Amino acid sequence: MRKSNRLTALAIAALAAVLAVPSQAAELPCRTAKLIVPWGAGGGTGVIFRLVIETVNKTGIKPQLQMVNITGQGGNKGAKVARKAKPNGCTLFAIHQSALSSYLTGRVKFTWDAFEPVAMLTRTAPVIGANKTVPWKDARDLVKAAKAKPGTILTGGTLGSTSHFWFLLLEDAAGIKLKHISYDGTRQRMTALLANNISIGEINLAAAVKYIQAGELKALGIYAAKRHPLIPNVPTMREMGIDLVTGTDRGVSAPKGTPKDAIDFWAKAFKKAADDPALIASLGRKGTSINFQGPAAATAYWKKTFTKWKKIAKKVGMYKGR
Repeated sequence: MRKSNRLTALAIAALAAVLAVPSQAAELPCRTAKLIVPWGAGGGTGVIFRLVIETVNKTGIKPQLQMVNITGQGGNKGAKVARKAKPNGCTLFAIHQSALSSYLTGRVKFTWDAFEPVAMLTRTAPVIGANKTVPWKDARDLVKAAKAKPGTILTGGTLGSTSHFWFLLLEDAAGIKLKHISYDGTRQRMTALLANNISIGEINLAAAVKYIQAGELKALGIYAAKRHPLIPNVPTMREMGIDLVTGTDRGVSAPKGTPKDAIDFWAKAFKKAADDPALIASLGRKGTSINFQGPAAATAYWKKTFTKWKKIAKKVGMYKGR
């Protein structure tokens, strides 16, 4: 064999060897990677991420993902642990807008940009729940009542949390003022709504749909782009002339300094999961939709959302950030 032919053969063999290596085999120094979820395993966010992780793992990806629940401080305890983790692609962090509200209200000194965005995954649109005795049939009636008597409608939420911000966003969009009452969590807020201790509050659609269907709670509107099949008779806010399309946007980030190839590896893994029909159906039954965005789009999302929420926090005198 001539020298040039031997060199060509060697080059082809080397290329074949490279191509034979599985494309998913990222150079991550762990057999199992952790996704820190800073809320309980049985809560809405914990359930959603468990389904996502199961879908990612069934593709045979290596390393496999393991959910690690670190609860406490409204999600901030887990955020602190994730922030200090080694930026080697072996630790990921489940994030939503509590990363914004906790910073804006001074509970922590860091926010979304203390991490590297990997992907946005899902959206759960808020639903305005109301006690069955209120005289309003939808959010239009609610807004009229709030304008007639500013600061009098008792509104449940955890002050400084996302459940509070949904109504601060409503106040801003509709030009109204509500009276905010703080509750520790979703269960307490639901109990208060059913007992008529408050008139309105955000409700978890998956948990509340049975009460809505039984007429024990009203649903006055949903902050979604289109009506939800679980409550098809409930109009969107935009249908009622209120420009609000948003929700609890859950995504994944990594510790600051995580290499781009690791970020891209996980982004592709989550994109594959997001396209899985079984996951889409499972989340839909829980009132949640897939809203995938890759690293660049996720970064743009966080910048835009932070700017808007900061403006709201300053407007109502809650801002305690730097």
